[in-house]
Amino acid sequence: MILTVFTLVHVVLSLVGIGSGFVVLYGLLASRRDDRWTAVFLVTTLATSVTGFLFPFHGFTPAVGILSMIVLPISMLALYRFRLVGGWRRIYAVTAVSALYLNVFVLIAQMFQKIPSLRALAPTRTEAPFQIAELIVLLLFTALGIRATIKFGNEPLRTA
Repeated sequence: MILTVFTLVHVVLSLVGIGSGFVVLYGLLASRRDDRWTAVFLVTTLATSVTGFLFPFHGFTPAVGILSMIVLPISMLALYRFRLVGGWRRIYAVTAVSALYLNVFVLIAQMFQKIPSLRALAPTRTEAPFQIAELIVLLLFTALGIRATIKFGNEPLRTA
């Protein structure tokens, strides 16, 4: 019962982080920053990573969570400590998009594990459908990340 509630909280945090992350990504692409959406994204994504470490693990290392716990503090430093001055704007864009990508990566892995029709396509998540889905998302986020870094890093910043 407790694990079920904890899982629900973790999933809600993750989905809010992903949803708000796409709003932040849109802002990066438009060279805009919305402080409220950014705070929601950073806090819920960090909370998702932290709560992810509290699940019982069976043979799986939380590599994605570790990566997320590396990029999120850098993103927060760039934004809140260094106020996006100079190269910190680009660092923020790269780390924010990376954190969102990592959350979406886990979402896809969970979908292939939990949704019966997807699990049938890739029961061990080593099969081509899973690998193709993750590759498409990686390529999409790479392109969006490059574009966001260029737009956000070079154009005058507007606040929403």
